[in-house]
This record gives sequence, C-alpha cells and structure tokens, in this order.
Amino acid sequence: MKNIVFSWRGTVAGLAGGLLLIANASAEDTCGLCAKQIVTNSELASCFLDQYDQIAKSSSDAVVVDLSSCASRGVVEALPSPTKAVQQPDVQFMISRPQLDCLKKQLEAPGIVLDPSATIKLDSCQ
Repeated sequence: MKNIVFSWRGTVAGLAGGLLLIANASAEDTCGLCAKQIVTNSELASCFLDQYDQIAKSSSDAVVVDLSSCASRGVVEALPSPTKAVQQPDVQFMISRPQLDCLKKQLEAPGIVLDPSATIKLDSCQ
C-alpha cells in the first residue's frame, strides 16, 4: 500500500513540476496560443493604452488582453464601402510579454492609421 501512495505522490509531484516548467517558460519561447497579429481601431487602441499599466502587471509570460468593456455599444457604424473589406477588431486575445510591449510601441507610433481598422503584426518588434 505504501508503494502505491508514494508512486501516486511522485506522479502528482512530477506532473505539477512539469506544469510549472511549462507555465514558467522563458518569454523568448514561442507562445503557441499567442496571437501573431491583431486587428484594432482607434477606440480599442486608446482603451488598450489606457489599461496598459494594469495589463502589464500580470506575472504570467502569456497575457490575456480583454478589451470587450471598451467597445462602444448601441452605436451603429457606417457600412463599409463595397470595394474595401473592413476586418472586425479583436477585443480579446492572448499575447506574450514581448508582444505586449511591441503592441504598445506600435500603437504609440506617430502617424499610425487605425480607422476603420488596422492589422498590427506582433512579431515586427523582435
């Protein structure tokens, strides 16, 4: 009976250790679930920059960004012109810590055009 208990505890400890290693992977490692690019607009970009300090406080290497509370409600946007397809902005996405800093840097760049929407590539800062 003791062998079963010890082997079970060893297995649990091994699994927990493995999960910690995965969770604490270095920021340089590729985040498999992280977005490679996001689509945003000026409203969401402003909201992201306003919330950046709070978002950056996360101790995780992968950061979940949720801007769903920032999207305007009840306002009907103009229909896009038939020749130009407008992508819907991403209000929720996961990015790595370097991508978080990259996104901030790109959104603060002078002359960036965000409306009606813009695609931000998150690997361009590395």
